[in-house]
Amino acid sequence: MVVILFATYMGIDDFKLGANAQLRGTLGWLTTSAVFALFILSGCLNIRPQLIYRAVCILCLQSLVAIPITFIAYQLNLPDILYSSPVERFIQNGPIFYQVGFYAIDYDTQSLRLFLFAPWCPALGLIGNIYFFLALEEKNRFWRYIGIIGAVAMSIVSVSRSAFVALPVVLVLTWLLRNLFKPKIQVISGLVCFFSGIFSTNLLELFKNTSEEFSSSRASSSRVRSALVRIALDRWKEAKIWGHGTQDPGPKVVANLPIGSHHTWAGLLFAKGATGFLAFMLPFVISFFDLALKSYTSKVAKVSLSVLLVLLIFSFGEQVDILGYLCFPGLILIGMGLQEQPSYFTTINPCHAERSEASHKYRNVL
Repeated sequence: MVVILFATYMGIDDFKLGANAQLRGTLGWLTTSAVFALFILSGCLNIRPQLIYRAVCILCLQSLVAIPITFIAYQLNLPDILYSSPVERFIQNGPIFYQVGFYAIDYDTQSLRLFLFAPWCPALGLIGNIYFFLALEEKNRFWRYIGIIGAVAMSIVSVSRSAFVALPVVLVLTWLLRNLFKPKIQVISGLVCFFSGIFSTNLLELFKNTSEEFSSSRASSSRVRSALVRIALDRWKEAKIWGHGTQDPGPKVVANLPIGSHHTWAGLLFAKGATGFLAFMLPFVISFFDLALKSYTSKVAKVSLSVLLVLLIFSFGEQVDILGYLCFPGLILIGMGLQEQPSYFTTINPCHAERSEASHKYRNVL
């Protein structure tokens, strides 16, 4: 994140945007990228993960109470936005981060969407997905069920397509990565790959049709997001190393949304250049492999891996690097997972780990 700050400074300096842009860029970095890193770093503190699991479940209960209130407000035709904090005038990173409201109306379908304590609806879907995997680890059955129901409810009322996709996909991927070295899973995976090759044409056609239906469900949103990515990648060529330093106002064809928004990787390339892109991507990849190895022997690492996969999926439709202040429980868990000390022998040979655990239980009985 320090490298990203340096890329921000260089990009603003290259385009001669002035001292005011430098100050705003630094303040924006302090409230987004720096927070993202500091929460992960705080995972090395002596924090019990059970505290985070219970806190998340309590917040899910609060969301279950708030959701009916927002529906009632919608039926009573109360204003969608109630209040906008004057703090935005000082930081100036967008009024949407400082608005308090009841609900939002989807432009395509005119359906009701909720964002609760998030700045926008898909961000609530991101939080719901992360909280789901944290709530799964709560030991108390009552709070675990409350947390799971609340997290799923947040994902549903956000009407976020990424949230609907990420939850089942991450469940399957986490299970598969944790059991990848088991002989049965390897045999089944080989058979699946074999038959997938035989029916590849049908599977590709099915994937194409599913993708088209996924995009057409909210056609205007898909069109705007696609245009934002194309414009960001095209304009990245103007400043490949350091980027433009800041996001630029978008044209009417993208509903005046900022160029470099709604996509983590394209946004990093546009605003921070290849330097900022690599500064965010390399730790992300290294953390993935580290947590994937440790997930065989550590439950904390398993939860951290699930959180990282959720962030990965949402990174193609959201700017996850600016939402650290919202998904901080998951970021702290990632820090805890990176702190775990792996047992490389049991990681490579899970069968030996099962035998060792059985022997340990047998010795305890004796």
